Amino acid sequence: MKPYGTVLIKAAKILDCLAETTGDITLKQVADLSGLTTSTALKILDTLILIGYVTRNEKSKTYYLGPSIVKYSQVYSSNSMLKNIAEPSLEKLQLEVDETIHLGMSNNNELIYIDKLEPKEKSIYMSSKVGARKPLYSTGMGKVFLSAYNDEELEHYFKTVPLQAYTENTITNKFLMKKELQKIKETNIAYDDEEMEEDCYCIAMPIMTKQGRVEGAFSVSMPKFRVNEEFRNFVIDKMLEAKNTIEKNLN
Repeated sequence: MKPYGTVLIKAAKILDCLAETTGDITLKQVADLSGLTTSTALKILDTLILIGYVTRNEKSKTYYLGPSIVKYSQVYSSNSMLKNIAEPSLEKLQLEVDETIHLGMSNNNELIYIDKLEPKEKSIYMSSKVGARKPLYSTGMGKVFLSAYNDEELEHYFKTVPLQAYTENTITNKFLMKKELQKIKETNIAYDDEEMEEDCYCIAMPIMTKQGRVEGAFSVSMPKFRVNEEFRNFVIDKMLEAKNTIEKNLN
């Protein structure tokens, strides 16, 4: 049987090539390893970047698997530049607070978990998993990404994404959400107070590039009953230390 759409086969070769290497390979290496001409490989890579399956490092002009591919495979988690840079700081943070740590990215108006660190001692665990996708408006990390949207992007988001309630605490009024996002923009701290899951409290922060772009977000999630002002302030202090280290290494 003759396959329909040979360009899909060529795209699959490129994705296989990125998955089987360490990532961060040049256009010429992609072309050579996938058996394509440089011009053909470039056209397909540009399309894969557009849909989030591939990411290009503009500084080194190299390519690696993008966030959209996480839902099909966890390969991205191993190769992700952000994950590799953030992991040591998040592991240190996890040891200090002993709660669930998440690292996330945004794609197509959704939050994607690209890493998760479980508590070492405490017996309550979150149901989240690497590769899972969540709405931006009802999660701490998601609201971090939403807070970086400009007015036009935010209006388009509200028109295309219905703000449905997951719990009685979910913010479903866009005017209240705008006030929440403005506060996040000013403080660089977002909260999910039982907005996605009952009994779950989350503190999230952005990971920023030196150009001021939100590259990713990380969070500390815990059962609501463990939250008090002293512990919340302790977690925020430790998260700020991790954030500063990650951003220093990223930039």
